[in-house]
Amino acid sequence: MQSGYTCQRCLSSLRRAVGISSTIRHVRPSPAHGDIPRRFYSATTKKTTPNPTQQRRTLASVESPNDRAVAIGPGALRHATPFGADEPTERPERLFLKPTNLFHSFSDSPAPGIRRRAAFMKSHAYCPHPDHRQTRAVFSPQDPEARKAANNSTHPPAFVNFQCPDCGIPVYCSEKHWMDDYESHSEICDTLRQANEDDHDLHSGRYFAEFRYPGPQIEEILPNMTNWDTYLYTREYNAINEERSMRQATRLLTYPVTIASVVHELSPYNIRAGGRLTVEGLKSLSALRYTIHPPLSGGGPDVKGLRLSAPPVRIFILGARAESSLPRDVWIQLEYLFPRALIHLIFIGPESMTNRDAEFPLPERTARNPFGGIVEDRLSNHTKITTFVEYYHTMHKANYFQPYDPYFDCFVLFHPGLGHPASVHEWEETLPQLLETKVPIICTGYTEWDMQRDKRWVEEKMAGEVDMLLEPGENRFRSLRWDLNDLDPTDLTCGNWGVWAFRGKRYETTMKD
Repeated sequence: MQSGYTCQRCLSSLRRAVGISSTIRHVRPSPAHGDIPRRFYSATTKKTTPNPTQQRRTLASVESPNDRAVAIGPGALRHATPFGADEPTERPERLFLKPTNLFHSFSDSPAPGIRRRAAFMKSHAYCPHPDHRQTRAVFSPQDPEARKAANNSTHPPAFVNFQCPDCGIPVYCSEKHWMDDYESHSEICDTLRQANEDDHDLHSGRYFAEFRYPGPQIEEILPNMTNWDTYLYTREYNAINEERSMRQATRLLTYPVTIASVVHELSPYNIRAGGRLTVEGLKSLSALRYTIHPPLSGGGPDVKGLRLSAPPVRIFILGARAESSLPRDVWIQLEYLFPRALIHLIFIGPESMTNRDAEFPLPERTARNPFGGIVEDRLSNHTKITTFVEYYHTMHKANYFQPYDPYFDCFVLFHPGLGHPASVHEWEETLPQLLETKVPIICTGYTEWDMQRDKRWVEEKMAGEVDMLLEPGENRFRSLRWDLNDLDPTDLTCGNWGVWAFRGKRYETTMKD
């Protein structure tokens, strides 16, 4: 009798019932809650150690959601190897860095991937010392380039070549400039060191228990969406007792939970003072919540329990990049927060399949699939994911997704850079089309300045045609981990730091005598 997915007490009872002699060691009664941390016991006498480098296939249908675990390696935001793909014949050596030995300079790192990042920084990132001339336009007052003189500097731009001994990141072109500008560097040195250790933790070879996600819950147990701690506790995640593990876990979960925190009926954003939700936002989100939280229909698994079900709620994620390659177990968490609804996630963007050709080769564009959509419809009974490597405005002109319904549709833009000079041209044609749909548009930003810049651009571009649904502010479910920009190591960003929402302006008809 196999014991892979059966608890020991049930297994022992079954074996006694059928008269099979068992040699399995009995589990001692669990102590009182809080005496010792929770542990997992194996039903076999041979002790096995989980392989941290073994990739779990995300499309498997033989495992229970409660037994799924993700072993994150150097590619933290990439999929596991799909079925049918050739397994690599040579596997890299596994590193076993202890929690007390995670700090290493990038150039001398034991992880080859981090050493390659150091080489990339030294050939692409510029020294932030104010004696150098500017290398690009200044985007914000907090931009390190704002300290440099535009034309009066005597030093030409120089690539970073000196690693700070305290944070281990290449940050200056020479030791002299590092010492001269140490007061400014000390403001972010501790955060850079934390990001350094977090990156080495991903390459440490340890088993990431924080990526073991819970399955569905009974509907009587409601999630508390106040903050990360209350959410993880009420959703019955395994206890995360270390700050580093918490940072790694929230780096992935911030994408689905940010969406849920806005559209859920127990959302922390409300129309009370300080709640940031506007009256128009309450109208739009109430319509969406009516569908995503449907009433009980009395249905059942038998023929008598057959009931008509509503169409799926479509969540369009535009400009998809890293979020489209998240492990699918992460996105399935949305289904568990809305157990009665059908959810269809649609990733759209030219970078939505970057570096994933080996996993899902792009299909040919045919009459039945004119935009080459990749459909993943066997993830679960309630979730479907479709990915398009195309611009949204092209598909909108073809009426591919029409009609739109405020009760069933929602747009999400993760770090879109609507007002950023480098990406504003990509949104000029898309923004009017989004406002025409009259459905909620949820946006996130890296910083307060980033969100305010995007908001100003939207209001200036579509003056008088925008209704604000959620005022810009800090996201309660932002990533707790700081990420490095390899093109500018002094530019630290936090995924989904802030969130805001808007939609196209709605006009009400009034009767006049």
